[in-house]
Formats: sequence, structure tokens, C-alpha cells
Amino acid sequence: MTKNPKRRPKIGFDSGPAGGWGSAKSVSEVLLREHVPLSGPTLLAEQNKPDGYMCVSCAWAKPAKTHPLEFCENGAKATAWEVTSRRADRAFFEAHTLAELESWRDHDLEEQGRLTHPMRWDSEGDKYVPVDWEEAFEEIGRELRGISPKQAEFYTSGRASLETSYMYQLMARIYGSNNLPDSSNMCHESSSVGLPESIGASVGTAILSDFQNCDCIFYIAQNVGTSSPRLLHDLQDAVDRGVKVVTFNLLKEPGLERFINPQAPSEMLTGKETPISSNYYQVKSGGDIAAIFGISKALIEADDALHAAGITKVSGSDAEPDDPSNAAAIAFAASIAAADKKHVLDHDFISTHTAGFEEFAAAARQYQWEDLERVSGLTRQQMIEAAGIYAASDAVLIVYGMGLTQHLMGVENVHMVANLALLRGNIGKPGANICAVRGHSNVQGQRTVGITEKPGLVPLDKLKELYKFEPPRWEGHTTVDTCKSIIEGETKAFISLGGNFLRAAPETGAMEAAWRKLRLTVQIATKLNRSHVIHGEIAYLLPCLGRIEIDEQASGPQAVSMESSIAHFHGSRGKAKPASPELLSEPAIVAGIAKATLTQGEVPWDQWVGDYALIREAIEQTYPETFKDFNKRLFQPGGIPRPLPARERKWVTQSGKANFLTPPRLFPELPEEAHAEGVLHLSTLRSNDQFNTTIYGYSDRFRGIDGTRQVVFMNGKDIARLGFAAGDVVDLVTAMESQKRREVKGFRVVEYQIPEGCCAAYYPETNPLFPLSHHSPKAKTPSYKLLPVRLTRSDRMPFN
Repeated sequence: MTKNPKRRPKIGFDSGPAGGWGSAKSVSEVLLREHVPLSGPTLLAEQNKPDGYMCVSCAWAKPAKTHPLEFCENGAKATAWEVTSRRADRAFFEAHTLAELESWRDHDLEEQGRLTHPMRWDSEGDKYVPVDWEEAFEEIGRELRGISPKQAEFYTSGRASLETSYMYQLMARIYGSNNLPDSSNMCHESSSVGLPESIGASVGTAILSDFQNCDCIFYIAQNVGTSSPRLLHDLQDAVDRGVKVVTFNLLKEPGLERFINPQAPSEMLTGKETPISSNYYQVKSGGDIAAIFGISKALIEADDALHAAGITKVSGSDAEPDDPSNAAAIAFAASIAAADKKHVLDHDFISTHTAGFEEFAAAARQYQWEDLERVSGLTRQQMIEAAGIYAASDAVLIVYGMGLTQHLMGVENVHMVANLALLRGNIGKPGANICAVRGHSNVQGQRTVGITEKPGLVPLDKLKELYKFEPPRWEGHTTVDTCKSIIEGETKAFISLGGNFLRAAPETGAMEAAWRKLRLTVQIATKLNRSHVIHGEIAYLLPCLGRIEIDEQASGPQAVSMESSIAHFHGSRGKAKPASPELLSEPAIVAGIAKATLTQGEVPWDQWVGDYALIREAIEQTYPETFKDFNKRLFQPGGIPRPLPARERKWVTQSGKANFLTPPRLFPELPEEAHAEGVLHLSTLRSNDQFNTTIYGYSDRFRGIDGTRQVVFMNGKDIARLGFAAGDVVDLVTAMESQKRREVKGFRVVEYQIPEGCCAAYYPETNPLFPLSHHSPKAKTPSYKLLPVRLTRSDRMPFN
């Protein structure tokens, strides 16, 4: 067994810039560790290339004109992790009971390598034992037919291809279920709910060329160095041509501060760094609405002052010179007038294209600066400064990530991003758009082809016509609904297309206990994780080909497709030898379950498995406008753009316009105990040695941590105020719903640049702290970026 080597944790070292020699060293180490030092570089040369494979990590786009090496540090780790020479084979499972494997850490489970054979849990020996594929399908089908479709959950992780995702949702619906929870429910569902209400699009409107055409970037709550490092190339290119990057983020992150391009020999040899952010504002957890309201207030009041002064002169304003608020607005307006601008806001755009402006503007004017400062953590001067940069720019690209969406008010956060864009017409023109950076490599695309619990988002009548069945019309389960149903004992079967649901979900303790009572758990996966070693009464582990591997079917080697964060579809062709001859492709596994389960519908499952082009034809038949000439354009350089009316300033909303939507408050309503003395607001983070729930190692180079993940990042003043010292070991306790104690133990205190009153720790180690009820009411996205917690001295040493 390979386990993380025991070493004394190292905390507080200088991380250096993003990229550079640190990144090159990290890539070399992972290729050696996974025993692919020769084959790994050859494969990486094909990653994100026109006829190569799409990265299995983040969802950033494949450009039409690629770099010599179109992969990043985390993408290289993901590739090495998947094509590792290690194997979790029959001998491995013969040697270990599942009770034993439960005690292993997440990293150690996945580090055993690729799964090689279909397995079924044997209750007598408490081990996974090999099973024939057809035998597995037959029993799974029998069990599914024996329960109500409402008692089955069909989960997807976010990396399955468009082809597999289309088949999977079709299988679920023919079976009679709309329970299609997915990882998007836990990350960007706030975007999927908020953006349609604001601009009539369920995804961002930005495209890659916007990075070349913008003159300013507002970068909000997304850590590029950890989550989507290839985007650093686009940011560096923008900075090099004079674009200001204005960053709003909870923590100071090296990737948002400085970057050395590992593909630029001159930078590597000289150590020349590119400063990424021209302005860096640290916003408190949950303070984004207040921060954007502050910027909007400055813009609106400056525009008011210009209007009152007769457009170009501000000296004639009725404002009293001793009124600080009006004085600031007048000064701001004077600077705008001096730049020969007649307006701060784009009134033509607002009147032609929007609704709801007056209500929003009135709310912005009404808020007091002291309240905006208190909630946001920014000073009034900082918000006015940001507004000045915004007003002086003609094409602003607004980029945001899960730091905005995983909140109680995540939908309202997204509304505020749209409101800010609409104030100056920064949507639907070159360089000016909204870029919602998605996490997993096809989490956006699977929703596009029907992975959704909302029947209104799927062309059910078209599916009925094509496949001769009656689709269910009831609303299915989100991930939060699924967790609730499992805990309450209503769900009987859980089918998982990838992922590690138990580690990704909140309410970990209750979920693990209830998971064991499920009648059937089926895991389609490439590597072992915690959701596999905790299991139902009947449990199957079905190993599949990875996207990087050659997928040989009846018509020859197959290609699959994904959708990137900028709503472009890309083809992907596997290049590596499969890890085992026993593996089936994801489409073949879905088809096998479907044929063994379904008693209605007319679907050519076998033909689809033999030729994935036929699946793409079916996708195009179902969504003809979105996937026009899908097969013909599959490997089109730069990808196939998804039609989005909002890019053309066409608003598919109830009002027929883009909507200013005014949040009812600045900060979420929390129970009284959450406001007690000593309570901090916790935000969860990923290290640069992980991707989602996959832990590659125990180093977070960007934050100066090595050898441990059991840390809590705190402001130095909070550490002293609460009576702790850096290096102390503490337990974190949820400071709400106190009738049930939720805690995690043995975390080292680390002093870090984070606003007072806030703290941060790694995901998923802190997931047990999050109540199932702690989510956005509209999107049902867990509020992983804001949870009130208390810290107490621990009697337990850190786990590692």
C-alpha cells in the first residue's frame, strides 16, 4: 500500500509566484510518482490540442491557436493521476476488507490506481469480488425495476462526455425518473438560476476574444492559480497590453498577484514576473453584495451629480459642500467630466435594453457607506476607487467563480454581477461580457444535454417523439434534495456516473450513516474513493475507460465532446492504452444498465455504443439550434460556439429585457447564535494539490503549506483576540443549529492575509460542519463559502 509519507508539516514558507519553477517541479514530481515519466510528457503534448483530448480537470477552453504546451500544473496532475501505472486490481481487493479501507485517507484510496474489473460487494467477506458485466447489469436492472422511479437517484459528477450524459438522462427519464442531481447543483447552480433571471442565459456570455478586446477585467471570487491555471495565459496577455485586472477575493492568492509563464524561457531564466492584479480588494465572506452595491452607489451618485450639474459642469450642483457623501460623488463626477465623459452610466443601453433600473438605483443611493464598509470589509475609498476604474473603461470583462455562487445568497450575488455589467452596458459587445468560470471539465455541458432535475429545461415532447415513451413531468431532486431523501430513508438506489458524492455533499455524518441503508449503490468510476468503500446492501463498482484512453468500438476509435466554461463545444480523442482489457466505456455501461432495466422506449443502444457519431446525431435532433452540424464541426478549431442570445443583446426573459434585480438585503439572515462573540465566518478552499474531492498530495505551495491539510487560515488579530497563537491546534464547531453538534478536530492555526472575522479551511475536510439546511433557498447550492463557526482548543493532534 502506498500512503502519504510521514513528514513534519511545513507552514508559512514563501510560495513564490504562480507558474515558474515551482509549477515545473510539481509536474515532474507527479509524473515520477505515478510511474509515467516517459509516457506522461508524450500524452501531455496532446492535451487540449485540436485533435487531442480535453483535459479531465477544469473546463477552461481549447483555443483555436494553441500554445506549444496547452496544459497547466493541475491539468498535468489530473492526467498523470488517470494514466498512472498503479492498479487497484483483483489482488488489491482480495487483500483488503471495506471496513479496513474506510479508515484510509482520500488520497491513499485513489493512489492505489486504476480499477481494472467490475466488482460486487460480498457481505460474507466484506470485500469487493469480481463479477461478470452481464450479471452485474442484470441484477442492477432487476433492483431498479423493483422500486419506484422516484426512489432512485441518477447522479453525474461533471466530467462525463456530452454523449454519455445524453444517454444517461434519457435512460433515467425512460425509466420514469427526473432525479438527476449533479455536481453543478453544488457549485454553479446559483448561476444557472440567477443569470437566466438577469439576462436570459443560463451560462456566462464571454468568449476567449473578450480577453483580447477588453480594457479592464473585474475578477471576482475565483482563484485562478488553483482552479483554472491556463486562464493565467489570457490574464497575462491582457496585462501585457495595459489592461487593469481589479480583483475582489477573500484571501490574498499568488495566482492573482504574480505569474511566471513556464512556457516562456526568458521568464523562467530571468525570474521576470507579471503582476496580475493592478488592484486587489479583500472582501469579507458574504460581503460581495455590499461591495458591488458600494461600487454601484459611487457610479450612480456620480452620474446623478453630473446630471444635476448640467452634464459637463459639476460646480452648479445643489449638493451641500459639507455633505461628505455628496462631496465624494461630486469629486468623482468631476474626474469623469475632466475625461470628457458626459455620463457615468450608459443611459442609452439602460433605457433600450433593461428593466428595473430605478428600483436598483434607489436601493444603491439609500445604503449608507458605513453599512457597506462593515459588511464588505472594504473602505469607502476602495469602493470609489474601483468604481473610478470601472467608469474609465469602455469594455469591462467580469469574471467570477464559486466564491460567489456557494452562498446562502448565491443567486443574489450573481444578480449583482449582472447589475454591475448592465450599468455601463458591459454585456454583449466585444471585450465586455460575463465569464462564469466553471469547475469540472463538462459540468456545464451535461446540463446542456439534459442532466437536470427541472423538466421545464428539457425538450420532453421531442424526447417523447424520438423515443416513443411518456417522459415524467414532475420535478426531480437536486443534490440537497437527494441528501435529504437518503437521510430520511426514502431513496433506495443511487447510481453514480463518476464523482465522490459522499465527500462532496454536506452533512457528512448523517449521510454516511444513511448511505449504508440504501438498497443499491452503483458506482461508475476510474479510481477508488470513499463513496465506494461505504456502500449499500447491494453494491457494484463498475470501472470505465477514462477520457484520455483510446475507446475502440465496432466502428473504430471513438471521439467524445465537452462544453467549456465559455460555452463552446470541443471534440476529444483518447490517446492512451486502456488500463485494463476488462474496462467498458461510459456509454457501454449506461447502455448495459438501460437494456437490463427499461421496459419501454425505442432507443438503439447497441448502435450508439458502436458509433458515438450516432449519439451526436441524436443530440442534434433533440437540440437542433444548439448542435447544428455537430459531427461535421466536432473538431473545429476553437470549438463550436453555443448560441446565446444575450451575446447579441437579445434578452430571453419574461420582461424581454435584461433585468436589474435588487437583493432584499446586504447579508444573509443567520440565526442569533451565529452572531455571538467569538464566531468566525468559515469559507472552504481547495489546495493547489487537489481537484474537487481528488487529493493529489499534501502540499499547498501557493499558501505556504506542506505535509498537512489540517489547517485553518485566520487573521492575526482574530488569533490574538480569541486567545490563540499560530500553530495552536483547535477544533472547529458549527455555530448554528446547536441542537446537533457538528465539529471537525485537530486543525493547526495558520496566520494568513484574510479579513478579520473570517477564516478558511480545506474542502472536503470541513464538509461535516455544514448542515444540510445551509444552502441557497432558490438554487439549493450548499453555502460552502460562508458558515458561522467557533474555535475551541483541541485535545487531538492533527491527523497529518
